[in-house]
Amino acid sequence: MDNNQSSSQSGGSVVSGGAMPMVQQTPLVVEPKKSASGLIKTIVIIILSLISVTFIGLFIWVFLQYKDVQEKADYNISVAVAKAKDEQSEQDTISCENQKKEPLQTFSGPADYGQLTFEYPKTWSVYVESDAANGGNFSAYLNPIQVNTVSKDTINALRVSILNDSYEDVVAKYRKEIEKKDAKLTVQSVVIGNVEKGTEVTANRYTGTIPGTDLSGFIVIFKIRDKTVIMQTDSVLFEEDFDALLRTVTFNK
Repeated sequence: MDNNQSSSQSGGSVVSGGAMPMVQQTPLVVEPKKSASGLIKTIVIIILSLISVTFIGLFIWVFLQYKDVQEKADYNISVAVAKAKDEQSEQDTISCENQKKEPLQTFSGPADYGQLTFEYPKTWSVYVESDAANGGNFSAYLNPIQVNTVSKDTINALRVSILNDSYEDVVAKYRKEIEKKDAKLTVQSVVIGNVEKGTEVTANRYTGTIPGTDLSGFIVIFKIRDKTVIMQTDSVLFEEDFDALLRTVTFNK
């Protein structure tokens, strides 16, 4: 056996013929690239999440707005119902009070003075201060339940005077009151009585502070023959009753 063969057998891995020894190479690990479809899925998920959050926020906002509107609507409805009940109660009270005033009573003045008549609530009392039986002026007062003490400062629902003074003279006195610098009285021409029954008459109606007093009311002046009638309410609270009885005024012309 020659030397080369023995060397080959004894060394095991000796490369013969002077060749380069073989080097074992480690394989390279290449990371796989993310696919385009995966990226798209991620973007879609993010977009859907944002849309979901937006819709949830919008739903909460709309719900809160609806709740606020509903609460306001419920409040307005409750206020309207309460107001309607109050108005109905007030109307019922007025209706009840008006029913108490019926049937109306008839006031009749002196026959020699044109026999002025009109209708007034039955709940009113009448006090005739001067009946003009022996001439002079006629005066009467009417007021609910009882007539108050007669003075320029007390309030009565109605004062009726039939004066022997001429209509022109009485109107002239009130004109002076209106022309005063600090006057709080106005005048207008009105028709009282019942037009359909032919009992209408033209009168002067004064509104504001009653001359010589601090009372605020209404005065109506008109002519009967050679007399002058003054019908006055001492308070604006009696305006409705005052207007109602003026529509029933009649007298002998």
